[in-house]
Amino acid sequence: MTDTLLEIDRLSVDYETARGDLKALRDISFDVRKGEIVGIVGESGCGKSTLISSILRLTAPNTRFRQGEVRFKGQDLLQLPERKMRDLRGADISIVFQDPMQTHNPVLSIGQQMLDIQHRSKASKADKRDRAAQMLGAVGIPDPEARLDQFPHEFSGGMRQRIAIAMALMSEPDLLIADEPTTALDATLEVQIIERLQELQQEFDCAILFISHHLGVIAELCGRVVVMYAGAVVESGEVREIFHDPKHPYTRRLIDCDPGHIKERARVLPTIPGEVPDLANLPGGCIFRDRCDQVMPRCAEVPPLAKLKEGHHAACWLNHEEAAQ
Repeated sequence: MTDTLLEIDRLSVDYETARGDLKALRDISFDVRKGEIVGIVGESGCGKSTLISSILRLTAPNTRFRQGEVRFKGQDLLQLPERKMRDLRGADISIVFQDPMQTHNPVLSIGQQMLDIQHRSKASKADKRDRAAQMLGAVGIPDPEARLDQFPHEFSGGMRQRIAIAMALMSEPDLLIADEPTTALDATLEVQIIERLQELQQEFDCAILFISHHLGVIAELCGRVVVMYAGAVVESGEVREIFHDPKHPYTRRLIDCDPGHIKERARVLPTIPGEVPDLANLPGGCIFRDRCDQVMPRCAEVPPLAKLKEGHHAACWLNHEEAAQ
């Protein structure tokens, strides 16, 4: 029996706009196995948010799924009736959103919101409240029973993100999607949230799809990483392999730009020259070639996402050239 929980297979998603079709995702393929943490990393505009909304089927009206499948426990989510998708959301697949200050209903107490989340449960109200207090305690909220009666504005940003994680794990989902959950927090709180996520992932044995642009967090938390650029996967593999031996120029430049990798003081921080291409008017050939410092004539063709070794894939002609030598 396969241990693959989520499988994205050649997924392509467009947005229909007045300027033409905006190709938000192109031929995306990767999987998430049971009980593992997979990171998705890339610049703003690389397609991370579109990928999440496609998995959950919470897309804008102008979204068009051009090809591919999103299989969860063997079922193609893109083909499921909306009623079955509603049954999956929150129960089997949960999400923690980026901004903790926008996650909760400001006019309802935390306890009431956590009771509402348990609407599928047949337990009594008292048992549901006990369960809510237990989950608040699990994410490190002190005096959880009393704090159920407080409102969101009475909690700090870090506490509110902890509460969001507790709510997402309330139904013990098989897959937790964490959409940049530490971006709005300071460095100290970021470390605390990461440590808590690791503990909870082991406790509940759920898989986590962790979305971030912070390479340090990805390296600390994830076992595998998928690097996205302009709506396409350019490299994927084990975190240790990717960080110690990146094979795509974009991955190398991302790592070089990470402040944690800068060894000497500098007045100007390193950046990747140029801009992400217009997804409504994509250039031909390799999607990264206009910003790449290793561009060559063959980059006029689109490179395939080739297998370099077991579990490590990259879409760059440089790897083909090295293999041929």
